[in-house]
Amino acid sequence: MSARSHTRRELGAPKDSASVEIQLPWWAIALPAIAFAALLLLILNPADAHAASGDPVVTHLLERVQETFFGATS
Repeated sequence: MSARSHTRRELGAPKDSASVEIQLPWWAIALPAIAFAALLLLILNPADAHAASGDPVVTHLLERVQETFFGATS
């Protein structure tokens, strides 16, 4: 059983820089647009944004990383 080989497209030099055609898959446009819309909705309604309660985990993590790399500080 032989495998089908891919045919190469000959890429000629474009006559004009405006004549270059770029083909993007659908998700290359849709995903950034969806992410932008979601972030925009979060910004437009800041009343729904609540501060996290409890220990600030990120702060503790950064302190541990600082202690690990720069030594313990008193």
